[in-house]
Amino acid sequence: MRFKLFLTLALVVTLNLLVLAVNVIFLVGDGMSANHLVLASILENKLLTTMTFPYTGLTLTYSADSWVTDSAPAGTALFAGFKTLNRAIGVLPNGEAVPSLFELAKKAGYRIGIVVTCQITHATPAAVYGHVSNRNDELTLAKQFAESGTVDVAFGGGWQWFLPENKGGVRKDGLDLIEMLKSKGCQYITDASQIHNVSGEKVLGLFAKNYLEPVSDRPANQPTLDVMTAKAIELLSKSGQPFMLMVEGSQIDWESHANDFYGVWKEVVEFDKAVKVALDFAKKDGNTLVIVTGDHETGGLSLSAGGYTINVEQARKAKGTTAMFLKQYSVADKEKFIAGLKEWYGVELKDSEYEYFTKVPANNLRRELARFISQKMGFGWTTYDHTAGVIPVYAFGPGAEMFTGFMDNTDVAKLIMKITGLSSLSFPKVGASTGY
Repeated sequence: MRFKLFLTLALVVTLNLLVLAVNVIFLVGDGMSANHLVLASILENKLLTTMTFPYTGLTLTYSADSWVTDSAPAGTALFAGFKTLNRAIGVLPNGEAVPSLFELAKKAGYRIGIVVTCQITHATPAAVYGHVSNRNDELTLAKQFAESGTVDVAFGGGWQWFLPENKGGVRKDGLDLIEMLKSKGCQYITDASQIHNVSGEKVLGLFAKNYLEPVSDRPANQPTLDVMTAKAIELLSKSGQPFMLMVEGSQIDWESHANDFYGVWKEVVEFDKAVKVALDFAKKDGNTLVIVTGDHETGGLSLSAGGYTINVEQARKAKGTTAMFLKQYSVADKEKFIAGLKEWYGVELKDSEYEYFTKVPANNLRRELARFISQKMGFGWTTYDHTAGVIPVYAFGPGAEMFTGFMDNTDVAKLIMKITGLSSLSFPKVGASTGY
């Protein structure tokens, strides 16, 4: 009788824990800081959904070996709560593997998801499940993804990392990781038209050989971030188990590396639509924490190039990114090139400016032209790389009030662990060359 009572109480406690467990939707705008959001807000002529969150904090982003982080240690900090070296994912500077909060959640009965517009083996998504000393080791990361079983639902790109060379991939070890996943009951899709019909417990959607095309120029067979986010939430939540989903606006960073204001605008808008999907779900659910942040700042974006003005109306009329422009116009054809810039951006190119662009190496032309166009619109850039700028973090839902004030990026993971009760780790202070 006592044994039956014990089992009954144990079952009740277990069910209550599952019912009370907080879902987490963690959205990361790669390379996105406040200025990127404001740029998109100005050009959209409205507040973005991200800007309506009730709680906001600020985070430092330095890595264990540099004031200026890359996405690998930034993802490790945000998802595991540890500082590590630039290029390292899910390992300490000494190489010791540390679990992400997603891995801890998986062991506690959560369902786990990833939604990105890059390859799912790229730095930020890999920090959900992966452990490598060099982020470029995407073959190992693909194998870790397939073998670990951490992720239940994943949408993004990068099927080449999962397939052997004889099936169009880049694996030289002969492994077909897609077949391995399918043998474990994973439903696999490769086209946007298939996403609405999948219903499995485990789903992998890889919609490109590597990364998806930029949203400004994405083909119909590749889904948008908000569509993938909505489907992932549907699949993860339907069982009633708690879930944890990581969504990345992957290409905000890439457009910022190119100093392309138009690309940043459109990528941030796409990301913000995914934020709305997450926030709408959380408001209805009542038990979901939504976190929105960037992993670092890219480009040193400023919202003025001088003169106390931004040429907003001119910027709003732009027809595309400079990558799109250069697909149609060659710098070698002076007349068409100059006419094209006038048509696409409303920019009158002087002869001396044209001569400058004819001398720019082909591999740098896109970003040099993008910086020039940005300047004409009134947007400034200081670098083609990352910066150490502070990054806002926005929160809604259970425990959201904790995400205020000035904090380290590692605190984001620690707070989520505290709210969900998942942490079983102590956090040693990792020595850094930063002076902190």
